[in-house]
Amino acid sequence: MLVTEKNSSEKFIQPFDDSLSPNQQLLPLTAKINDQNHLEIGSCDVIDLVKKFGTSLYIVDEKTLRTSARQYRDAFKKYYPGESQVIYASKAWCCMAIASILASEDIGFDVVSGGELYTTTKALEMSHKSQEYIENNIYLHGNNKSIAELELAMDSKCKIIVDNWLELENLAKLSAQKQTPVSILVRLTPGIECHTHEYIRTGSIDSKFGFDANQLEAVFTFAKEQQFINCIGLHAHIGSQIFELQPHHDLAGVLADWYQKALDYGLPMTEFNVGGGLGIRYTQSDDPPSIDQWVQTVSEAVLKACQERNLALPKLISEPGRSMVGSSTVTAYTVGGRKVIPDVRTYVSVDGGMSDNPRPITYQSLYEVVIANKMTSPNTETVTIAGKHCESGDILVKNVSLPDTKEGDILVVLGTGAYNYSMASNYNRLARPAAVLVNEGEASLIIRRETYEDLVRQDLLPSRLG
Repeated sequence: MLVTEKNSSEKFIQPFDDSLSPNQQLLPLTAKINDQNHLEIGSCDVIDLVKKFGTSLYIVDEKTLRTSARQYRDAFKKYYPGESQVIYASKAWCCMAIASILASEDIGFDVVSGGELYTTTKALEMSHKSQEYIENNIYLHGNNKSIAELELAMDSKCKIIVDNWLELENLAKLSAQKQTPVSILVRLTPGIECHTHEYIRTGSIDSKFGFDANQLEAVFTFAKEQQFINCIGLHAHIGSQIFELQPHHDLAGVLADWYQKALDYGLPMTEFNVGGGLGIRYTQSDDPPSIDQWVQTVSEAVLKACQERNLALPKLISEPGRSMVGSSTVTAYTVGGRKVIPDVRTYVSVDGGMSDNPRPITYQSLYEVVIANKMTSPNTETVTIAGKHCESGDILVKNVSLPDTKEGDILVVLGTGAYNYSMASNYNRLARPAAVLVNEGEASLIIRRETYEDLVRQDLLPSRLG
């Protein structure tokens, strides 16, 4: 006998409230069910968006993104008595529209490559941000920066977070050759473990990132001797998708100890960068701290650590990425074929998968899904959502309860703003999806869908083969 159950999609929906912490929500803040039983985001019917822009399609809710930015910015002003700056970890999703929105909310940028630096700088220039803003609000990360990337950073006059000896020595040479001062922060490995996936745990001693503690005094000595190197701060980051708060207390103490030692070496230290890492709610069982709770914890921990050491309060920098953008976005797919294996599993295939969301196959990440055109229909089946790539592991979600799902239905995966577009690929020569920004009934294309011509644009055919 077929047993039906209430559609849990209705539980994901809450009345719009910008006091809610977006990272604790499964859907964007503006999500609702309209009178056609369709999912609506930013006052735009998802079914209408799909008809206009096609699938696969990233749908970004501008209000949710802005709410996250404001909550971070305002919470630091509330809890930290010194100067503070929130900088967005662009690796979560780097495109000009995202950068422009966040810059308008006075958010800065953490970039990890020449490409991210170029994209962000171009977006800020087009948004009429001053050169002074760019210099003060962009920080270049990376554990293997090329000479070209270092020169690009120096030309833009952004701050550089130094990760290793080779990079520090290259900067010393370049700055001396160009007779150009460079402001740097030193990244250290704090030796703090967090309960998260090993690939996104970056604070432990066994990490490719940062200087080990036994190197730091030599680093401080070297930096002090360089005429054009201004070492203004320290940086550490303990991981990603973190639900714990205690590690941030531990991090503040480690950073404060080394900050004090750097001052003793005579370095002009003013900045204290604690990284990011706050998690988001991907499934109903996830329970991350709110943005406000995270900021309060970090602020109080840094304040206490500085007071205990009689340190003047530094400028406190944080780098949220996933928790800034993750919950603002969903991905819409069109349902295609189905395979029923009696007493084993039913596969429902969609027109995307690991090329637009590699996180399930890479990290075994879990997601919630809804059928956008059947939001209140009862759940009648348990299915596994399969991507269309030529990989058995291309599975988006396993064993999810859904309404009776047919070809042409629109399946929506929630919480796809972070590390979906930014890690997207052309595997199997699939064109990467479009992205649309929605706000108060207006839908604006922010990334065009790639075409087949785009796929061969960089290909070359030697004349002897033609």
